[in-house]
Amino acid sequence: MSKITRREFTRTTVAIAAGTALGSMRVLGANDRVNLGVIGCGGRGSQDLASFLKHPDVNVTAVCDVYDPFRDRAVKTISAANQTAAPLKDFRQLLERKDVDAVLIATPDHWHALHMVSAVRAGKDVYVEKPMSLVLHEGRIMVDEARKHNRVVAVGSQQRSGAHYAEAVKLIQDGGIGSVHHVHAGMTRNAMPGFVARELRGGLTPALDWDMWLGPAPKVPFDPYRAIYYFRWFWDYSGGQMTNWGAHHLDIARWGLNAEAPTAVAGFGGRYAIKDGGETPDVQQVIYNFPSAVVTWTTREMNQGDGVTLSFYGTKGTLDLLRSGYRIRPETWTGQDPAEPEKKFAPAIEAKEVKGGDLDAQHVRNFLDCVKSRKRPNADVEEGHRSAVLCHLGNISTRLGRSLKWDAKQERVVNDDEANKMLTKTYRKPWSLDGMS
Repeated sequence: MSKITRREFTRTTVAIAAGTALGSMRVLGANDRVNLGVIGCGGRGSQDLASFLKHPDVNVTAVCDVYDPFRDRAVKTISAANQTAAPLKDFRQLLERKDVDAVLIATPDHWHALHMVSAVRAGKDVYVEKPMSLVLHEGRIMVDEARKHNRVVAVGSQQRSGAHYAEAVKLIQDGGIGSVHHVHAGMTRNAMPGFVARELRGGLTPALDWDMWLGPAPKVPFDPYRAIYYFRWFWDYSGGQMTNWGAHHLDIARWGLNAEAPTAVAGFGGRYAIKDGGETPDVQQVIYNFPSAVVTWTTREMNQGDGVTLSFYGTKGTLDLLRSGYRIRPETWTGQDPAEPEKKFAPAIEAKEVKGGDLDAQHVRNFLDCVKSRKRPNADVEEGHRSAVLCHLGNISTRLGRSLKWDAKQERVVNDDEANKMLTKTYRKPWSLDGMS
C-alpha cells in the first residue's frame, strides 16, 4: 500500500490558505451566537441540525451536501427556524466563508478526516459525528491537527454528555458495584433477510454528485445501496455495527474502566445470513483484554436477542447502562468466608434505577459552551480517537481471523505487518490527507 507523506499535501485537500483561516477566526463571548456550517445533511445530519437549532445562540449560515434533496430539506428546516443558510454542494466553499465559526460534519465515515482536518486548518471549530475516523491513522492526524490549530473538536458520542452516564461512571469508578473486571456491550437485531436501497432506486440522477460522494474512496459504478445510510455495510466507507453502535458503547466501557487502550484484541465473525451485497459482519464477537478487565462486544443482525446492551459486572452488583437510564442489580456472594465458613451473605448493595435524559441536547450544549470558553468538550477529539481505535482493531482482527497484540504508545500492532497496513489507507487522487503514513 502506498503511503502519503507530509510533503504530499495537495491543493485539492484544503483550498484555504493559512492567512484566510486566521482571518476567519472570531473570539466569541458567552452571549454571542455561534455561526454554524453543516457538511452532510442526510439522516444523522438532519437530526444533529435539529438539535443545534434548539439552542438560541446558534445561527446556521451555510449547509452543504452532494445530494440535492438532503440539502434542500436542510434549507427548509433552517428557514422554519427563521434563519437563512446558503446552500452549497462543495464543502470547500463552506470552509472559505467568514460567517462560519464552527462546522457540523455528518457525512459518511470515509469523509470525516478530510472534512475535519480541512475545517480546523480553516480556523473552524468542529463537531464531527462518530466514528471519528475510517482508519486508525486518520484519527491520530485529526487529534494532532486539532491541537496544532487550537480548535475545539467534539465527536458525536452524545452519551458522554448524559448526566446519568456521568453519574453511573462515577459510581463505577468509586467502587459502587465493587471491582469491575468484565464489561459487555452489544447491539443485536433481526434485519433478515437484508436491506434494499431507499433513495435513487431507479438509478443515478443529477441530484447526486456520485464522484464527490465517493471522494477519497475507490472509484466504483453507482450503486444506490452503497450511497445513502447503507454505506455502513461496506469497508471502503465504514465499519458495520462495530463503528455504528460499537463506537458508542465501547466508548462508555472504556470511560467506566478509566482505561485508555487494550493490550490485545481477538475478533470473530462474518456475514453469514444476510445476503444483500453488504460486506461487514452480521455476526461478530470481539474480546478486548485491558490491564485489569475484559471487554466483550457482540453484533448480531439475524436475531433480535437482547437488543442494545451495556453492562458492567462488579463483585457487588451489575450496572446496566443505556440511554433510557441505568439500573443496579445487586449480587449475593455464595462463597465462604474463611473466618466464618457457615456465614450467609446478604445482597452486597441495594438495587437502584435512574432515568436518562436528552443526550443530544446536552451534547450540543457542551460543544457550544466549549466553543466560547475554549475548554475541551466532553467527547474531546482525543477520546473520540481512543474509542475509535477499539472499533478499528476489532474489525481488523475479525477480518484477518487472528488475535492482535496492541502497542498503544506506538499505535501499532506488534509483529504483524499485514494488520499494520490496515491502520492506514490510500486516498483516491486528487484527494490527500497531509501526514498520512
